[in-house]
Amino acid sequence: MNQTLKTVRTNSLQAWFLAARPKTLTGAAAPVMIALSAAWSDLKIMGQSSSEPHPTFCWTPALLCLLFALLMQVDANFVNDYFDFRKGRDDRETRLGPPRACSEGWITLKAMKWGIAITTFLACLAGLPLVLWGGWWLVAIGVACVVFCFLYTTLLAGLGLGDVLVLVFFGLVPVCATYFIQAGEVTLPVLLLSIGMGLATDCLLVVNNYRDREQDLTAGKRTIVVLLGGRFAEYLYLALGIVAVLLPLLPAFYSTLNANPNFSPFTPLPLLYLIPHILTWLRMKRLHSGRPLNAVLGQTAANIFLYAILESLSLLVA
Repeated sequence: MNQTLKTVRTNSLQAWFLAARPKTLTGAAAPVMIALSAAWSDLKIMGQSSSEPHPTFCWTPALLCLLFALLMQVDANFVNDYFDFRKGRDDRETRLGPPRACSEGWITLKAMKWGIAITTFLACLAGLPLVLWGGWWLVAIGVACVVFCFLYTTLLAGLGLGDVLVLVFFGLVPVCATYFIQAGEVTLPVLLLSIGMGLATDCLLVVNNYRDREQDLTAGKRTIVVLLGGRFAEYLYLALGIVAVLLPLLPAFYSTLNANPNFSPFTPLPLLYLIPHILTWLRMKRLHSGRPLNAVLGQTAANIFLYAILESLSLLVA
């Protein structure tokens, strides 16, 4: 282990920083970034093409959506750290993934419980004002985010439902809700964008479970990889990235086929994501198992953020 990590003081700021898993925060920011890019582009087009009153882009709810997403990601990381340690899943000797705060002794269990409570409160505090722009139904969305943040680690991840939750809470919910707050509606292209974002993000869970498949099988944790096998997971990883890119392109292709072109030279920009995605997939297959797959996990996270950047640029400049 890195010498710096061996000297982390218990419950110090450095310990909390590491427990927050800052590298995962790009995954929380990505769907919000895509939704805001789509809203900015669509509202600009509405302003140019219609003299009727229409919504305008507002930065305050945009920043609140981003803050809520980031805080919920940190909260999910704390919850995962706490309950996995309590269940004995984070044994230092057998763990293949990066070190975790509770199992390493960086954060005590009592302090982590306080950390979870405070982060949950701050996330709710950031999200509640969004009802001023989107309506009180957003409270139900916020409650669902908090509830499933806990249910993921404590129950659902071990029942093969983790991939569904990633699609919903890293795709459908953040993209559609963020867009609705700005534009007052959710269009079919935005719905496809949200599914694409969720599928791309699920690549991270697939490679994580692919690495841990033997340990999960022994522990009785029934992930998709455990249920359907490593070879299935390899091709699922590849397919998720391909579908994630092609799905949001469907409306542009459809409009072109119907002699109402909505296609610019920048529309296919997200296809560039497939280059690192396929290269990472090949590396995943080659490494096959063990701790070396942590490098594939890191590259997958970088690929997901690249996906979000390319989708956002495509929306903003096209």
